[in-house]
Amino acid sequence: MPRILLIDDDERYRRLYRHHISILAADADVVEHVPSRDGQLPAELTGAGYDYVILGAPPGSQSGLSWLKDLTDRPHFPPVIYVAETLDGDDAADLEQRGAIGVLCKAKIDHARLRELMDIAQARRREEVKLYRQTPGAEQIYRFGDIMIRGERCIRQLATSALSTVYLAESEKVGRLVVLKVFGQVPDRTEKNNTFDRFLQEYQIIAGIAHPNVVRIYDLGVADDHAYITMEYFRAGDLRMRIRRGLQPGLAGHMLRQMAEALAAIHSVGVLHRDLKPGNVMLREDGTIVLIDFGLAKQVELEAEITATGEIFGTPYYMSPEQGHGREVDERSDIYSLGIIFYEMLTGQKPFLAPTPMAVIYKHSHAPLPALPAPMRQWEPVLAGMLAKQPADRYASAREVVGAVDEVLRRAEQA
Repeated sequence: MPRILLIDDDERYRRLYRHHISILAADADVVEHVPSRDGQLPAELTGAGYDYVILGAPPGSQSGLSWLKDLTDRPHFPPVIYVAETLDGDDAADLEQRGAIGVLCKAKIDHARLRELMDIAQARRREEVKLYRQTPGAEQIYRFGDIMIRGERCIRQLATSALSTVYLAESEKVGRLVVLKVFGQVPDRTEKNNTFDRFLQEYQIIAGIAHPNVVRIYDLGVADDHAYITMEYFRAGDLRMRIRRGLQPGLAGHMLRQMAEALAAIHSVGVLHRDLKPGNVMLREDGTIVLIDFGLAKQVELEAEITATGEIFGTPYYMSPEQGHGREVDERSDIYSLGIIFYEMLTGQKPFLAPTPMAVIYKHSHAPLPALPAPMRQWEPVLAGMLAKQPADRYASAREVVGAVDEVLRRAEQA
């Protein structure tokens, strides 16, 4: 089954290409990239997951040529079929000299020529891959430290902790950059503590959630006795960076709504987040808010860190009072953490600060919430419902938070 990367801003042409492809290669896996929405392809992407690329040039612009040069200059990038806005004279020869394997015209797609180019591109790609795999050290691209994970190409290490190491990788399976997290050696299944198994099951549950505000989990597996997961990579960064630039209250409210929707989705399948903080709230390039790093993944790390150091795991700034004191938590603990994030989004400041972690935890349980500046006072009832000291006094569910946010946004629109 060929995998094709389709690049064009115009939805009409993307539909036209798909129509032709469906006739010529009914089993093809076509992935669309829309430059105006998705931006430039990441510089690290080699296109290893694709057989070939169909690149549509935008009308009246030289950017199609810059895209062609960028892609064909990348080592081992798949063949590119270029679709020009118009085509006459020596255009095709010139574009082929610039790196295209062949050229078509948008005004009238030559079906027979497209079939010929698709066959040529796929045959050339097979030969290129075969030759590359015969080069010395070719398999080293699949090595993550001491672990070999075939189908995932290591680009660089991003972070490490006592339990796991995080890498930026290119997945041949999904044809894009991913975050790959490799965990410590799989525990002996005869051990009484089954937290690790429960953690794997929980990530499988998250992987089954199709929600725009929940991170996409692409794969979960075990290699060389180490569990790993691959998940969505976010070039736009996290909420910490966005808070530093400042947020208007209305935009902060819309972001809060997305985060609450994500919590409602994961809570509905029995998963708690347990570690909500701005660093675990990511942004896609289209501005969508996405939650990452859930539940038992953090519980496993918590147990490992406490065993090793005897210290409190993680930042206390976003912990609910019950979590900070080691009591049982439920959905309302996540809602409290979300409220702390929202306060910081509105003001640029954390509500509770102190010299030590335990002093911060004490303030969560006893200190009143600092008042919001006057222009933001319409959000105080929402914060009160999220940040009540006692769980029983908070919103009972993330869905209730969504409803409360909608009401404030509705009133703001009518004002």
